[in-house]
Amino acid sequence: MKGTPMYDLKGKTAVVTGGASGIGRSICLRLAAEGADVAVFDVNADSAAETAGVAAEHGVEARAFGVDVSSPDSVDAAFAEVRNWRGGVDILVNSAGIIAISTVEETTSEDWRRVFAVNVDGVFHTCRAVVPGMRAQGSGKIINLSSWFGKQGKPNYGAYSASKAAVIGLTQSLAMELASAGVNVNAVCPGTIFETGMRDFADKLSAEKNLSTATERAKAIPVGRVGRPDDIARVVAFLASEEADYMTGQSINVTGGLIMH
Repeated sequence: MKGTPMYDLKGKTAVVTGGASGIGRSICLRLAAEGADVAVFDVNADSAAETAGVAAEHGVEARAFGVDVSSPDSVDAAFAEVRNWRGGVDILVNSAGIIAISTVEETTSEDWRRVFAVNVDGVFHTCRAVVPGMRAQGSGKIINLSSWFGKQGKPNYGAYSASKAAVIGLTQSLAMELASAGVNVNAVCPGTIFETGMRDFADKLSAEKNLSTATERAKAIPVGRVGRPDDIARVVAFLASEEADYMTGQSINVTGGLIMH
């Protein structure tokens, strides 16, 4: 993990969905480096266990949970285990997500529902699971991973863009609901991020459909480089800390200047 820890999250319990790989894994390791105990949620339990093992090397407690965020029963069961293990949840990061690339005519109802089941329903299920506890303790941080595509749609990304726009809307509504309870809810909107399974999958599909790949689009990024998972993890760590106590309802672009609103 790159960078120096900057925030004191010791004693906090963080749940990170999609924590087995890519951006989610980097977030788990960053929060662990900041002192938080980490519950790694992922549908791939074996990879989640590997992430938890690396996170524990920072001297914190870390456990892996096989979780399908699209299933409310799976989510509720996992949070029951977390509460038995650590008590309350202080930080929730929703990083689990999937992508589909197709024109609206090519998009099947099944693909549309699959994207929304993970990207939107998954966020709803986990937020619903932690909100009562956060209200009761009078504090909490919820950070949802959206995308710059949630602010600016792209051809062939209709389902994905719509799902990420929905995450922003849910984030804003929850922020207003929970502000008086001392709970901050924000979103992070990554730009072109390499070193992730989603990026590799998206570029493969794009190449098969003769669409431009992220590598080809990278030259349009004003800062002159593509993003890496730790670029996102550092912003998440800030939002999870008390340094961001006066921020809520925001959707923060981490795009290298690719989008500026």
